[in-house]
Amino acid sequence: MTRHRWVICALLFFATTINYVDRQVIGILKPTLSAEFGWSETDYANIVFCFQAAYAIGLLLVGRFIDTVGVKWGFAIAVAVWSLFGMAHAAASSVATFAMARFGLGIGEAGNFPAAIRSTANWFPKKERALATGIFNSGSNVGAILTPLVVPFIVIDLAMGWQGAFLITGALGFVWLIVWLMIYREPEGNPKINSAEFAHIRSDPVERDAPIAWGRLIRFRQTWAFAIAKFLTDPIWWFFLFWLPDFFGKTYGLDLKTFGPPLIAIYLLADIGSIGGGWLSSTLIKRGWSINDGRKTAMLVCALCVLPVSLAVFAENLYIAIGIIGVAAAAHQGWSANLFTMVSDVMPRRAVGSVVGIGGMAGAIGGMLMAQYAGYVLENVGSYAPIFVLIGSMYLVALAIIHILVPRLEPARVDP
Repeated sequence: MTRHRWVICALLFFATTINYVDRQVIGILKPTLSAEFGWSETDYANIVFCFQAAYAIGLLLVGRFIDTVGVKWGFAIAVAVWSLFGMAHAAASSVATFAMARFGLGIGEAGNFPAAIRSTANWFPKKERALATGIFNSGSNVGAILTPLVVPFIVIDLAMGWQGAFLITGALGFVWLIVWLMIYREPEGNPKINSAEFAHIRSDPVERDAPIAWGRLIRFRQTWAFAIAKFLTDPIWWFFLFWLPDFFGKTYGLDLKTFGPPLIAIYLLADIGSIGGGWLSSTLIKRGWSINDGRKTAMLVCALCVLPVSLAVFAENLYIAIGIIGVAAAAHQGWSANLFTMVSDVMPRRAVGSVVGIGGMAGAIGGMLMAQYAGYVLENVGSYAPIFVLIGSMYLVALAIIHILVPRLEPARVDP
């Protein structure tokens, strides 16, 4: 059997890595930009809010767009848009212009996960999808690891300033785009795979290809289970990306040169969690567990590992805080790998992009609320404690809602 499906998985991994580098640059530069432009906590929260709003709008539209035009060109357009607006940050000089650049970035970046999940559904059978999802989703952690290394190097060592950080990281997407257009083709008739790999990819029951109306998708409990879970848990990851550098700076006195190692440690753990969460459910299913039991057991383990994060803000030792937050980040990524895979468990391939888009929009709306909540708490309370306390319980609540709505992860009956 050939293994070309893993080449596709590698492309998705690198796209996700670049996606997270581009979105996290502003979080790394928050102290620098706040000092230069005199931003308040509310100003920064509003800039993040604009990204989240655009991401929500984009996810609502881009899932259907990708299901309509196909993964190859839908993904290519999304990467081109987000890379262009990532570079446009270098020309911003006010809260309004940064907000505009973030809005465009959010529209483009919304295409990454619907396209990647749809690609995974096209290229992997159900028994391998959680692992493949965990691998490409780990690119988000690699991106989060690279950003605190690359940005200080560009800003300080290369003396290119914060503008150079946006220009160079934004240009990475265009490099990936060239490789994607050269390599990607659907499995049908693809000369890079043999008959054994094609049979493996299509080993699940045959599905119809007719598109499903968006209005029909929101009637299914499976869609709502995914969307509500994203609404409750995505904001935690957004908070980590956009506020952790500031948290370490204010709590432990770290700066642009020194908060890199703590962030790298956290996202290395998150990388392990992303692959480990997908591996756990895939292994349980291969050993005879039902898809329902395998997915939900893995998600329960992840939800329990997040609980201690409520204590992170009270840790007097930096390394204890890193450990607690790192385990929570790992658990989030393991949770996310299984949550994304759950869509392809309960929805036909032709609806995966749209459902991921709906759920992603819900998660982005949750992120918008988190941005405003974080800005308000930090501006008026001056402590991260209320935020971390809220974070700890969200995953157990989300899992309970999933189980109530889809007690057996039964496929949606979309066909008459």
